[in-house]
Amino acid sequence: MSGDRFAAVRAQKTAVDILERAVATDRVASAYLFEGPSGVGKQLAARALAERVIGADDKARARISAGTHPDVRIFEPRAEGKRNIAVETLRQEILPVAQFAPFEAKAAFLIFPEADVSFPEHPPESANALLKTLEEPRRGVHFILLSERPDRLLPTIRSRCQRVRFGRLPAPVLDDILAAHDLDEEARGPAIALADGRADRALALAEGGATELLDAALALDEVCTVGKPGEMVRASEDLVRGEAELRVVLEALVTFYRDVAAAALGLGDERLAFRHRADVIRERAERVGARKAAERVEMIQEALVALERNGNAQIVVDSLIYGARV
Repeated sequence: MSGDRFAAVRAQKTAVDILERAVATDRVASAYLFEGPSGVGKQLAARALAERVIGADDKARARISAGTHPDVRIFEPRAEGKRNIAVETLRQEILPVAQFAPFEAKAAFLIFPEADVSFPEHPPESANALLKTLEEPRRGVHFILLSERPDRLLPTIRSRCQRVRFGRLPAPVLDDILAAHDLDEEARGPAIALADGRADRALALAEGGATELLDAALALDEVCTVGKPGEMVRASEDLVRGEAELRVVLEALVTFYRDVAAAALGLGDERLAFRHRADVIRERAERVGARKAAERVEMIQEALVALERNGNAQIVVDSLIYGARV
């Protein structure tokens, strides 16, 4: 089939094989849970599965891409429920689709990006309403939940879905994707190093975000190394205030200190993620040294784990900044 989206799902052979085998044997599950980071092809694979099952021609494929096909519906998190899908919305707008679909194709697909946000375990009202539908599947109606954090879904929802794992994309694949967007090699290197295997993040970083993150890392390093107490307090408060970017900044700081350690050990510029600013990295390496840089990498990684476990962001960041100063 021309334009088959499965061919565009990069570096996810195991996941694609599972889905293609399900189609070939007519055993497509009524509910799937696609697990893995954002930007690695989960939504692309969901649409590819839908297109393959309904036998989409070019016209149908264009309608699916435009979001106008009645039998392939994508439901993003909703603002009225603080990004959770409110239970009233689920009952009034979404479950009726599941009840009466398919409308024109032989099957229907309801796709939920960020399902752990739309249907969190707490509060459970929307999740419980979805669970009831998953427990009573209608023939020809398929749910696909996409999630970075499946542990935040109800265990009973997870158990009702066939789980398909998507991994992070390797650096060569990310480089191909960035090159296809005509991004130059100098921008691609640091973007790939900071992207954590995610194409969406790599694209954003290559278009300018990597330079901003390096500047943020340099500022934090300055505070941690020679900052006065008042400057450390302000840096901590500013970092937590930008909570949406907190993890991204800390992950950039990990990469920065790995570069500093590498430079301190005498590795060449080509081994640095921020090699376009190798002069700055080497200046910091002389000041900080390999051992201190490695210690800071470990401290930041511990802070990231604490944040993942829902630790208080201000306490975590205060501890990190003051600990790094010692």
